[in-house]
Order: sequence, then C-alpha cells, then structure tokens
Amino acid sequence: MHVPELIRRKRDGGELSAEEISDLVRGIADGTVTDAQVGALAMAIVWRGMSPAERVELTGAMTRSGDVLDWSNAFLPGPVVDKHSTGGVGDKVSLMLAPILAACGAAVPMISGRGLGHTGGTLDKLESIPGYDVAPSPDRLREVVTRVGCAIVGQTERLAPADRRLYAIRDATGTVESIPLIVASILSKKLAAGLDALVLDVKVGSGAWWPELERARELAQSIVEVAVGNRLPTTALLTDMHQVLGRTAGNAVEVRESLDHLTGAARDERLLEVTLALAAELLVLGKLRPDHESAHAAALEALESGAAAERFGAMVAALGGPAGLLEDPDRFLPRAPVVQAVEPISAGVVRAVDVRVLGLAIVSLGGGRTRETDAVDHGVGLTEVAELGERVGPGERPLALMHARDRDSAERAAAAIHSAYVLGDAPPEVPEAVLEVQRTV
Repeated sequence: MHVPELIRRKRDGGELSAEEISDLVRGIADGTVTDAQVGALAMAIVWRGMSPAERVELTGAMTRSGDVLDWSNAFLPGPVVDKHSTGGVGDKVSLMLAPILAACGAAVPMISGRGLGHTGGTLDKLESIPGYDVAPSPDRLREVVTRVGCAIVGQTERLAPADRRLYAIRDATGTVESIPLIVASILSKKLAAGLDALVLDVKVGSGAWWPELERARELAQSIVEVAVGNRLPTTALLTDMHQVLGRTAGNAVEVRESLDHLTGAARDERLLEVTLALAAELLVLGKLRPDHESAHAAALEALESGAAAERFGAMVAALGGPAGLLEDPDRFLPRAPVVQAVEPISAGVVRAVDVRVLGLAIVSLGGGRTRETDAVDHGVGLTEVAELGERVGPGERPLALMHARDRDSAERAAAAIHSAYVLGDAPPEVPEAVLEVQRTV
C-alpha cells in the first residue's frame, strides 16, 4: 500500500477500492499510517466526499478494526437493538428508551458517549449516579444485558479503535464536518456492538449540530443507506431541537426528570412522543411487534405499568449504583447549592429559543467540558425550562430555574439564558416533535 498515492487519488476525486480502504483503516488502527497522512486523507474526503460503495466499505472496515461483540451464545431474551442520537440539549431519551425496550423483550447493550460542545452526553448523566460503572468489563456487560435486558455504557478501547484515532485527528485538523466520516464513526461502533437493529435520532434545530433540515435529512439518509449496506436494519427519525427536550438540561437534573417519567411522577409530552416513536421503530425492526401501532402501545404499557422503571433500577444496581435510586433519588443525586430563578425582563410569550446558547450556558456552569480533561459538575443545570408558546414574566413564570455552584457563575449563565430567548405577543408555530422518518423499503 502506497499511502501518498491513495491520498492523491482521493484528493483528485478518484474512488478507492474495498481492499485499499481496508488497508488504510488497518494502518490507521495500528499506527502505520502517520498522523499527517490520516489528516490529509480526512481533508481529501471532506473536499471530495465518498461514493456510496466507499462509505459502506469504510464503515465496515472500521467496524472490523477491533472486537465485534457476538451475542449468539448469550441466550438473550430477544433481538439486540440500540439507538444513536446526533446530540441535543436536554436529550435524556436514552435513559428511558433502554429500559422500555428491555421491558418489551429486547436486549439493549447501549453504547453511549460524553457531552460534546454544547450538547449533553448520556455517560455524563449516568455518572451523576454514585457508583454507576460506565466502563464495565465485556463479561460484566454481557451478564447485565442477559440478566436485566439493558446496560447503558461507554465505548471500550477494543470497539472500533480506528474510529477512536481517526476522530481525534479529525478534531485536531478541522475535518469533523464530513458526512461520510460522521456516518462511519457512528455506525462502526454500533456495528461492533453486534446489533440486530438500530434507530437513529437525528436532531434538527438551533440546539442540534445540524440546524438545517436539508443537511440533517442528508445525514439521516446516508446513515440508513450505509447501515443497510452493512446488513444492519436501520431507521432514522428527524426530531425537533428548536427547544430543550423536556423541562431540564444538565446531568443529575436530567436523570431526575427521567426517573419522574419512568415512575409516572411527571410527564413532558414532547419528550414522551420522541421516546415512544423511537421505541416503536426498534420493536418493529427487531420483529418484536408486527406494526408501529401495536409497538407504540407496547412501549407505552411498559412505561405506565412500571416495568420499564423496574428495568432501569435493576440496571443501575447491576452496574454498581444504589438499589434505592427510584424510591429516593434526592438521597443519591448531587444538587447544586445555588438555585436561582432566571426572570425575563418583561412579560411575553416565548417565540424562539437559541438552544445552543442554553447548552453553552450549562457548560459555563461546569456541567460540560471545554477541554477533554475538564471535570464535570453533575449537580448544575436548568429545570422548569420555558417552552415555545408559553407565557413568561417577572413574578409569573421564569425562563428557567438555574442550579449553580456559586453566585458568580450563576450571574454569567443568567445573562446567556436571557439572550437565548425571544419574547413577543403572539405564540409561534411550534414544530412537531418528530419531523420525518427515513425508512428503507
């Protein structure tokens, strides 16, 4: 393999063969392709793109660069399924979805990530639960999924190692925003988890990485095509992120809201709609239910009966967390000492929200990272977040309740939160929670 020649050919718009892509990925994983060469290859792909066949081959090769989990002898209760979200603010869907699916007979080894930029990460949320192990051994992961039905954990070093190195170099060379590379990064980890079916939650709006519908649609279509090309049944939902999903954004506060949904203590319609829509897709893809109507009903029953809550509690205990989390979450979840209402300057109806600004405000409170090595304050965040179309005003309803570590950080974050909201007299047109569904025929 002559790496400079392959880079030159891709730079000039040529197409690489399956064997050449496999050799490149092997070199990325074992280090024989240098950092400079990886960066140059990534830039060539950013500029020239990849054909559908190249996208399928790249994803498959990255999957095979490390371990691929085999569940065939695990005696699982049902099909192995998972979900991936492109990231948003207040997106705690995974915390509800995994136990709902497990209660419906699926096996869910959910490989999740940490917060990135203004978006929250499922692993950061779960690490607000004392003792919860987000990096169990492969044997422990297998045991928990077999016994409980679900386990939400992080990527191990042996799952798609080529992606780990390629992503780090893309991040350092300004080549992150490439649909072929994004698709390969997402799917290589999911394929390595040994799945039978996958659903994608592609966010659209001011709080998403892809604010424009057309660009998000392109990403969703490409993910579905490449997944199916690698023999993984996949559906993608485009969902709205023009406002926070649910009433909270942060780490521990999102865990608490998820627990409230699981136990029935509180419900948010949009959060519930997205969660049940994703669940229904997977139950049909996994052949656990014959159609979307019966799948939706089964998912709702798992939630309302308490079966999903039982699975979540069992998962937490099996991965080292407290057994009494469902019964007394305030005893275990961290809380910030300063709670402050962010009042609007004048009364009005919420007409627009810059959700990205809200996410960055949480990062400024310590609830996210500006560098990979930053520690996360799991107790900070926002609750009672105002939604589109709601009336807010001084002494009436605040824009949000802010949970902060100290007064100084609270004041800085409050200024950002004020700037994120646009108020007016008339309510806006609120987008549907689920905008589109991309399915294969």
